[in-house]
Amino acid sequence: MKRKSVFLVAIAAVFFMVTLASGFAAGSKEKPAAGAAAAKELNVSVLVWKYSDTYGSSVRAAMESWAAKLGAEKGIKVTLKMVDGNDDQAIQNDQAVTLLEKKPDILVINLCQVTAGQHLVDLAKAKGVPVLFYNKEPSEASVVTGAQSMFIGTKAEQAGEMQGDILAKLWKDNPAFDKNKDGKVQYLMFKGDADNIEAIARTEFSVSRSKALGLNMELANGQIIVANWDTAKAQDAMQAVWAKYGDKIEVIFCNNDDMALGVIAALNGVGYNMGTKESKFIPIIGVDASNAAVQSIADGKLAGTVKQDGDAMGKAIIELAMNGAQKKGWLDGTSYKLSDDGFSIRIPYSPITK
Repeated sequence: MKRKSVFLVAIAAVFFMVTLASGFAAGSKEKPAAGAAAAKELNVSVLVWKYSDTYGSSVRAAMESWAAKLGAEKGIKVTLKMVDGNDDQAIQNDQAVTLLEKKPDILVINLCQVTAGQHLVDLAKAKGVPVLFYNKEPSEASVVTGAQSMFIGTKAEQAGEMQGDILAKLWKDNPAFDKNKDGKVQYLMFKGDADNIEAIARTEFSVSRSKALGLNMELANGQIIVANWDTAKAQDAMQAVWAKYGDKIEVIFCNNDDMALGVIAALNGVGYNMGTKESKFIPIIGVDASNAAVQSIADGKLAGTVKQDGDAMGKAIIELAMNGAQKKGWLDGTSYKLSDDGFSIRIPYSPITK
């Protein structure tokens, strides 16, 4: 009897040790022993609308920096694969197909055309890949909500309101800007994109805010100029408008700094906004606070801009992409607050003048 008991105890001990060893082996991927390094990696594919966009370039640089920093903090290697759509939706669609074939952990989308989001969502769904939108908001909220996605952007009207604030102060402090002394502000508006939510809001609220602050606004050329966020297109358009309207123009709003710099280049060609006391000056107000724009303010060529924080945008993209890729809640462990629309977070703007 004694031998039988000893034998049973030995069998039980062996069984316990085998079970314990199996348990460690089964759980080793999720809960390694103390001091063991977990091999984790996230592959993040990013569709970028246009590499040459100045603000977008600052966001891409921030994404690279924060991917390395946040990845190191969390013990996760974050590998970014970014591609340039060159402002061509057909190219971006093809790029999405190619990237999705490699089954990334998440697809981050900066749309070429804001109306094209649903097609990209459908491609990603077919591969079981989550998506995250940033910067250029899909024209329909259902594109984001239907994909259980998130959008990272700005509160579009805020940029326009701050442009209006800048103009109202300039107009009050410099009565000479009313060149024909008619009590009206003859202005031009350079719009980034006809369908872009940011462009629409900046265009509308820069004027409505100016009016709310007591300015009598009048579109000098009778129409909004769409220059697709592009410096060269804005320069060409400004040259054409100047040939017809010239000195009638008193103020120029631009939806972004790249277009503002194109407008300045055109005006430099006719002796305006040269940054000297002798040259004539037309107030130009942009958005983004790019390095070139901030320098242009310091040089006396640009009246003001509204800062769109590329570094903050890049950080938010990486934080949410890491959560989405791991199937966590989008905002888990972050300090971001969900906007009232229920599907976005918004990075705040701030005005910049000399």
